[in-house]
Amino acid sequence: MILLIRTRATPEQIEQMLQEYKFDIKLAVDIESRVIVGGGNMHADCEEVLLNEGSRQQNIWAASFMPVTGKVIYESMVNLRPRQNRSMEILDSNIKERMAQIIKEFFGNL
Repeated sequence: MILLIRTRATPEQIEQMLQEYKFDIKLAVDIESRVIVGGGNMHADCEEVLLNEGSRQQNIWAASFMPVTGKVIYESMVNLRPRQNRSMEILDSNIKERMAQIIKEFFGNL
């Protein structure tokens, strides 16, 4: 299940986002408006929800979050942008740090 999250995720929401994959949640994060979309099969599914909500492409970054360990993997096709990021992995440490802060705020230290 794909959910748009604007505040701290509840345990029920986390369980819903884990329906597709048992151990990780695909995320797309708008680092400007501080909104997360999580769940589903692909990061692009989450990205699409943010775009439909009015987010700007350059502000959307994707990652995978593993609630059991708290680990975040900052790698996705969504992050591959010739003018902004030349890798599936987020290369800009400032963007990674902003994402980490938002993910921690929304998912906490699980």
